Amino acid sequence: MRSTTTLFFLFCFLAPSALGCDASLLIDPRPGRPSEKSTGPNASVRGYEIIDEAKRLLEAACPRTVSCSDIVTLATRDSVALAGGPRFSVPTGRRDGLRSSPNDVNLPGPTIPVAASIQLFAAQGMNANDMVTLIGGGHSVGVVHCSLIQDRLADPAMDRSLNARLRNTCRAPNDPSVFLDQRTPFLVDNAIYGEIRRQRGVMRIDQNMGLDRSTRGIVSSFAQNNALFRKRFAQAMVKMGTIKVLTGRSGEIRRNCRVFNSGR
Repeated sequence: MRSTTTLFFLFCFLAPSALGCDASLLIDPRPGRPSEKSTGPNASVRGYEIIDEAKRLLEAACPRTVSCSDIVTLATRDSVALAGGPRFSVPTGRRDGLRSSPNDVNLPGPTIPVAASIQLFAAQGMNANDMVTLIGGGHSVGVVHCSLIQDRLADPAMDRSLNARLRNTCRAPNDPSVFLDQRTPFLVDNAIYGEIRRQRGVMRIDQNMGLDRSTRGIVSSFAQNNALFRKRFAQAMVKMGTIKVLTGRSGEIRRNCRVFNSGR
């Protein structure tokens, strides 16, 4: 589930001047022509082969009908449900973009202040509640490399037992990974919000959401009410999936998700 939800977030959440969920992240870089895929944190994204296989089967059954953008959206919806998260319907009809530029990558880093993160989400038409929902929900499963949480390991406010355990794991060579949600790392649920309230947020942005005045109330409400979290997470995922999409005659429906139909 982590690979597809990460992919969904990265391919929808671009610079305000760029388009949104248009599968631009799926384009392979070429010599002299970098793409979003090769830029910054995108370089560590996995799960492309899932999209490739779905596209191969769909092209064989109904050529040039289902876009790569819709495939990612539908795969994310299903992976959330398979990981115990909410089931929800998503609109389809997206088309694929004709641009993939490193300049369009605009991702909130793991140490970004809450106020700056809220501004990034606002530029995409999303509010603070959406931000807390998507960041916390997205981090309710999966892992993070130790190199990205060194600031948290140096935080004296972090839960002592968790800090000691993570430090022990992170002493190993080759930048090992640790679970983002130490309580239910394989389920999309509200447990991570409870962890944040106990100073057990693994990433700085997660913990900051539980401390900042503008977001700590949202964190608390989700920690106490899994049904509320599930409802809001489904709504926020659908909302994110509509950011600046291409429809009608705009863009194209790629034959191969990694390459524009023109071959360029």
